Amino acid sequence: MEVYFTRLNWNETSFPIAATENGLCYVGALNEPLELFDDWVRKQFPRADLIEHPPIMQPYQEQLLEYLNGVRTRFSLPLHLIGTPFQLEVWQALCHVPYGVTVTYSDIAKQIYRPGATRAVGTAISKNRVLIVVPCHRIIGKKGDLTGYWGGLNMKRQLLAIEQTSSSQPH
Repeated sequence: MEVYFTRLNWNETSFPIAATENGLCYVGALNEPLELFDDWVRKQFPRADLIEHPPIMQPYQEQLLEYLNGVRTRFSLPLHLIGTPFQLEVWQALCHVPYGVTVTYSDIAKQIYRPGATRAVGTAISKNRVLIVVPCHRIIGKKGDLTGYWGGLNMKRQLLAIEQTSSSQPH
């Protein structure tokens, strides 16, 4: 198996993105060191060849940049998500949270018909490594506070600000 990657440059920052032949499998944090990304790839795909191949990554880069620039509100990218059945169920639920809308961890737990699994939902969300496209940044605390985000709270704030600004402008 081959894992293709590049660094996406945006707003004086960059982050790694990666895909397999099956789809996007990784969108990292702003200014994430490549060592963290490399460790994740080696754990998830121990026998994979890691290939820096920007042409293959072009469609992923384009859609992510369109989102980051406030032009795109939905992604039409194939995904290659790697997780437990429960994690995949939670991540699928995240993909149904509309652009510009925030919901709580308990909302997601209810959506997957496991209202008592709020903490487990939070843990599953923390394992998401396809940031932005699987929009875990749209999940907030019960009292409306910004809670942990693998990409850091600064990145979460930036993503929510993009969505608020973009959704208040006519398209």
